[in-house]
Amino acid sequence: MKDKTNGKDGFGTLAVHAGQQPDPTTGAVMTPIYQTSTYAQSSPGVHKGHEYARVTNPTRTALECNLAALEGAAHGICFSSGVAATDAIIRCMRPGDHIVASNDLYGGTHRLMRQVFGPFGIESTFIDMSVSENVSRALRPSTKLLWIETPTNPLLRIVDIVLLSDMARGAGITSVVDNTFATPALQQPLELGADLVLHSTTKYIGGHSDVVGGVVCTSDDEWNEKLRFLVKSAGAVPGPMDCFLSLRGTKTLHLRMERHSSNAVAIAEYLDAHPKVGRVYYPGLAASQGHEIAARQMSRFGGMLSFLLVDERLETAMKVLSGTRIFTLAESLGGVESLMNHPATMTHASIPEDERRAAGLHDSLIRLSVGIEDVQDLIADLEQVLDTV
Repeated sequence: MKDKTNGKDGFGTLAVHAGQQPDPTTGAVMTPIYQTSTYAQSSPGVHKGHEYARVTNPTRTALECNLAALEGAAHGICFSSGVAATDAIIRCMRPGDHIVASNDLYGGTHRLMRQVFGPFGIESTFIDMSVSENVSRALRPSTKLLWIETPTNPLLRIVDIVLLSDMARGAGITSVVDNTFATPALQQPLELGADLVLHSTTKYIGGHSDVVGGVVCTSDDEWNEKLRFLVKSAGAVPGPMDCFLSLRGTKTLHLRMERHSSNAVAIAEYLDAHPKVGRVYYPGLAASQGHEIAARQMSRFGGMLSFLLVDERLETAMKVLSGTRIFTLAESLGGVESLMNHPATMTHASIPEDERRAAGLHDSLIRLSVGIEDVQDLIADLEQVLDTV
């Protein structure tokens, strides 16, 4: 399917049009949901580009082309979830291979690396990647993947993509950037030197908390072939309705990220001045770790932030978490609605407690996914609950 873009269009135009054209049969402007498991062949092996829906689906192809365009990639490979996309990359490793990853990253990625692939002889080392010397010390001859999150989850640390991608390339190591928090609207890791970009499309790309999915984008033909082989062989694929919803989400991604970011800046500044807040983690604050790097590699600072309460007791955090009116206590992030999360007992509970604390994930740490509501209402909601502790 040839889309309506010319390769020189701006991000907003690509978000709306890349990978898509009006349906040639009906003229439908929106990409149809091709709810089919198989496709007619005029003779064995002669078809119209699709054989079986596990391998390809026209709705999925449109989404893959759209996301590849947004990331400036040659290829986009969609999966049933962000974890499935992560799983596919790590499946390309072999026993004895080694992964270097952040010690402050999505708990499901840590669980997959340590508990699922560890028993198969694939070893992972988790470090603070915001300090480049930690990375160079952790690399081994057997290291095959450098797994980068920036901003990290949940402490919003900033990792220098250019520096670490260059380091990986010089050592013959594949660099992967989980770009879920920033999205391609705010950060372009391939342009900064990364080999692979991964998203949980469940989050900002879908944008409405109603679909689960994942994608890997790359311009490396060999990685594209390996990942598409796994799509065909292992079958962790999104359904056409999931792809349709994600494709709907990308059309407003650039607009939503502007609002998420502006709201988050205002809330970060409010919390930073609050006497009951001990520390705010947000790269948009000038005094935050990595602010200068973030300003260099991101166009805005995103909608995610975390904060520590002065009162470090778990029961105090629980009072805040259960006392809001607009912020909803829930897993996940990136929807239009504002969410509140407690990493130590929710998203990162699978990380052993000693490792969790060593990485800075304390009991009083609260993570916010700032939505697109009126920011004065969000601040008032935080004000009223902080007044109670």
